[in-house]
Amino acid sequence: MPASPLEEYNRKRDFNKTAEPSGAKSPPSVNPVFVVQKHLASHLHYDFRLEIDGVLKSWAVPKGPSASPKEKRLAVATEDHPMQYASFEGVIPAGEYGAGKVIVWDRGTFQNLKDGKTLEESYSTGHLVINLQGEKLKGGYSLLRTKMGWLMVKMEDEFARPLSDILNEQPASVISGRLVEEI
Repeated sequence: MPASPLEEYNRKRDFNKTAEPSGAKSPPSVNPVFVVQKHLASHLHYDFRLEIDGVLKSWAVPKGPSASPKEKRLAVATEDHPMQYASFEGVIPAGEYGAGKVIVWDRGTFQNLKDGKTLEESYSTGHLVINLQGEKLKGGYSLLRTKMGWLMVKMEDEFARPLSDILNEQPASVISGRLVEEI
C-alpha cells in the first residue's frame, strides 16, 4: 500500500512539464465535491471523480456518464487525484502521462445515500450510491465494482432522462464554456 494516497499520481507526472496540480491529501469537505472531466487523450473519455477521504477517487468512463437508467457505463478505476485537480482545464503535453486536452464538463456536490456506511466504507466494499447536484448531472447514481471493473448507472428518479444524449446535448465546459477541441 502506498505511503500516501497520491503517491501514484505524483509518481506518474513531471510537474516541470505539465500544468496539472501536484498536491497532498486535503481535509474532508462538509459538502463533498464531484467533477467530470472530458479528456481528449489517445481516446476520448470522461474522468469521473468523487471526493472521498481528502482525495478525488477517480474512474475513466470510456462512453461518459449517462442520464438514462437504461444505460450501464463501464468505469475503470484510476489513481487518486488531489482535490486541486477538480478545476483543472488545459493541455497535458505530449509524452506525459495522460497527454491530451482536458475540460471540466460538469461539477458540483454530492451526498452519500447509503444509510449506515461512510463513503470510504462504500468505496472499499465496491458499492457507492450517491446523489449528484451538478450543473449537468443530477440525482441518484450507483457505482458498483464487478469483475470487469466498475459500472456507473443512473437511478430512476425525477432527473432520469431515458431518451437523452446529455454528452452531445451539452458538450461544453462548465468553467470556460469551451469545447475540449478548443483547448
